[in-house]
Amino acid sequence: MRLLVIEDHQTLRESLVQFFKEASFIVDSTGTGDEGLWYATEHPYDVILLDLMLPNIDGMEILRRLREKQISVFILVISARDGLEDRLEALNSGADDYLVKPFPMAESLARVHALLRRKFSQKSPTVHISDLTVDPIKRTVTRADQPIDLTALEYRLLEYLAFRNGQVVSRTEIWEHVFEDSTGGNSNIADVYVGYLRKKLNISGLSNLIHTRRGHGFILESAE
Repeated sequence: MRLLVIEDHQTLRESLVQFFKEASFIVDSTGTGDEGLWYATEHPYDVILLDLMLPNIDGMEILRRLREKQISVFILVISARDGLEDRLEALNSGADDYLVKPFPMAESLARVHALLRRKFSQKSPTVHISDLTVDPIKRTVTRADQPIDLTALEYRLLEYLAFRNGQVVSRTEIWEHVFEDSTGGNSNIADVYVGYLRKKLNISGLSNLIHTRRGHGFILESAE
């Protein structure tokens, strides 16, 4: 999943970036409002962490502009402004959640996971497709109760396909939400990594769960 952190406090920003990268997210970050607005409008993100007190353009204005442009990315406001009026203004301006500083890193991760479940209409903290289980909290994968060992990139790919289970996912979407370099969607590298993932999931002759839709992309669903 791809995350954007817009936070002007350098130490906190760097801590959030490191923490979420260790939690298998791809993370972009900036400390200014104008650059943050540019990132948010020009790149596809699954969640944005947004400070309110930013140089150049404040977070509340970023919220309003993104919603005016009909950009539906989920936004978690992170702010030291803890007054009821501030929280109400942010939520009424289009924020999806509000977290008051200082906060435990684990809570920010839990709130991001909750927003992802909302984004993909997923109620359970784990995703089940046939005999496959993906646990985004523990970052573990099992098939037929057997653990599957994946690289960080393979896990990100499977997690994204799992959240989108039953939907065709294009190669461009995979590039945008799974790979560090979100450009180059015409490359066959997505096919290569889908192939790696298939081999690891099809253990002991189990049926294939990742299907190719020629000319469209890939879909993760129960065996046909």
